[in-house]
Amino acid sequence: MTDATATPLAIGLTGGIGSGKTTVADLFAARGAAIVDTDLIAHRLSAPDGIAIDALRQTFGERFITAQGALDRDRMRELVFADSGARKRLEAILHPLIRSETERIASLSKGPYLMFVVPLLVESARWKQRTDRILVVDCSIDTQISRVMRRNQLSVEQVKAIIAAQSSREERLQAADDVIENDDDDSAALAPQVDRLHALYCRLAGRQPNS
Repeated sequence: MTDATATPLAIGLTGGIGSGKTTVADLFAARGAAIVDTDLIAHRLSAPDGIAIDALRQTFGERFITAQGALDRDRMRELVFADSGARKRLEAILHPLIRSETERIASLSKGPYLMFVVPLLVESARWKQRTDRILVVDCSIDTQISRVMRRNQLSVEQVKAIIAAQSSREERLQAADDVIENDDDDSAALAPQVDRLHALYCRLAGRQPNS
């Protein structure tokens, strides 16, 4: 029997834009993993009435806030890709709030292990220290481009700029303890990979799958 007060096994799930992190996280959640998605947290913080909105408005101005009171993500994306100083100001607002909310949610989560979904995990020394293993969802750059163009209606140039701003595919794979291949848009190909890793993570956590 494991010590209920012990720090739970923490898995960091990451991958480039369009790799399928959310799909993979949902499959782990269906098997009982406790998922903490930092992207979803960031969206809540910058949604209408989100606790980051006042600071975002004061720092960037009213034109970066939509009529509904949320962060204008398209306009902010254009700004931060063109201006590294703006990116740093945005991160200075959001990152501390994301960290505190992430830990709050993690402390309340139930499951055989914790899985943190972090798009920029490989770029963050803090996240590499916070997690016990890094799981990378991997696909080709061509697959990333086609998925993101289809999903977000962005141009090839816009998607390539986003990919270039992230760690390279090679850097992510070098940092990985585990890899899920996701070049096919077929969840049936993902299921056995998720099953194998879920069993491994439960074993490392001293838990039985689905317990």
